[in-house]
Formats: sequence, C-alpha cells, structure tokens
Amino acid sequence: MGEASQDKPQRTAVQIEADIERTRGRLAETLDELAVRIHPSTISAQVKAKAMASVEEKAGRAYVAANGLVEKVRAQFVDEKGQPRKERVVPAALVGVGLVLLIASSRRRRKG
Repeated sequence: MGEASQDKPQRTAVQIEADIERTRGRLAETLDELAVRIHPSTISAQVKAKAMASVEEKAGRAYVAANGLVEKVRAQFVDEKGQPRKERVVPAALVGVGLVLLIASSRRRRKG
C-alpha cells in the first residue's frame, strides 16, 4: 500500500485549493441553472409554450379536415373542368331558397 501512494505525484496545497475553487465554480453554475429552471416564470413560460403548440397542432388538423370537406362538397357541384354541374347546383339552390323562406315565415308567425 505504501508503494501505491508513491506512484501518485503529491499534490500541493495550491493545486488542491485550485481544484476546490473550480469545483465551487461549477457548483455555483449548476445551482444558478437549477434556480432558473425551477423559477415560476420559467415553468409558466414552458407550460404556455406547450399549450400553444398543442392548440396550433389541433387548429392545423381542423383546418386540414375542413379543407378536405370543402373539397369533397365542391367536387359534388363542379366537374373536372371547373364548370358548375347544373343538375346538382339548381336543386341545391332551390333547397336553400326553400329553407330561407321557411325560416322567414316561422319568424313572422312568432312576431304576429
């Protein structure tokens, strides 16, 4: 056991003190970083960012779904060349006009 200690070079007090100072510096940096990470404003900002990302993701999915639905409906009323399909547009327009008239007449009855 005496030989093992002889193989290692002896450190001086100055070297040991320098090591201690470096260790203290690293510890201080780590503590500062931890203080920033657990600060309420940091946590709040992280939660807010995650919530916004989730909302944006869901809004994007909803937009894609709505866009697909609009394209499907459009395909029912427009042919491959982009021309309106009269055999489908006219009945749909008549149904729309009928609904408007029905709603208007029911409102008149309520007022009267």
